[in-house]
Amino acid sequence: MSSVLLTGSTGLVGKSLVRVLKDAGFSVRRLTTRRELAVQEGYFLWNPAAKEADDRAFEGVEYIIHLAGSSIGNGRWTARRKKDILESRTLTAELLLAKVSQLQLPLKAFVSASATGYYGSATTETIYDEYSPAGRDFLADVCVQWEKAADRFQSAGIRTVKMRTGVVLAKGAPALEKMLLPIKSGLGGPLGNGRQYMPWIHLDDLCRLYLRAICDESMSGAWNAVAPEHITNRELMRTLARKLGKPFFFPPVPAFMLRLLLGEMAVIVTDGSRVSSRRLKATGFEFKVATLDDIEV
Repeated sequence: MSSVLLTGSTGLVGKSLVRVLKDAGFSVRRLTTRRELAVQEGYFLWNPAAKEADDRAFEGVEYIIHLAGSSIGNGRWTARRKKDILESRTLTAELLLAKVSQLQLPLKAFVSASATGYYGSATTETIYDEYSPAGRDFLADVCVQWEKAADRFQSAGIRTVKMRTGVVLAKGAPALEKMLLPIKSGLGGPLGNGRQYMPWIHLDDLCRLYLRAICDESMSGAWNAVAPEHITNRELMRTLARKLGKPFFFPPVPAFMLRLLLGEMAVIVTDGSRVSSRRLKATGFEFKVATLDDIEV
């Protein structure tokens, strides 16, 4: 039985991915910073700030899937928060590589989360693929540094896959619940001008994609983990309102108001790019949830 070491296993994607990996016959080990979890079977303690991780977590591991990273949506982007958002991704990857090297682990693949924020937050008609240049805002810089940390595994001769992931949607997913809140209150309307695009992917498809990334030896480099549908914020909110049978007639929430409420973090909802999954589809990957109409709310 092949063994996978997973970071970020207590998040939305991690919890679902554990089930998918086990159903596929993999043994799953989980790194955690929470001591109360580390006493449970399959969990192992690590402390990235102190550059420490339990060596036992790596015994017999053939694959690492690295999902750990501080949420970009929890609190305003102060200088301290920005530092945490970046280092929770890069320093953790560096620790993993140090352990792999120290223990001389014959790793078959390293799969790292990344994000479509790599391309920047500007709203344009450009359709970005994996060969498009990186953007120049904060989130783009985080993704660039995040991927550079992952690329060090590739430099060490380990097949490396980077998942540039859109907003993850599924029934009960935090992102979807936040979008539904004003609609359920009868206050449905777009955010900002409503013309910004929102690259997204369903949780089930993303987990299937991570499974494929470790099983398919032809996969390496960056991949856009997004559904094939290009949808704007206005179209998104209207679709959700229709699915709930709620009105959609309120005027847009002005971008300046969102910036007052959220600070720099407002770019998450006021701007967004079109991102292509054409490369992924060319490999024969079929999305089970290809449009928002297929999503259960």
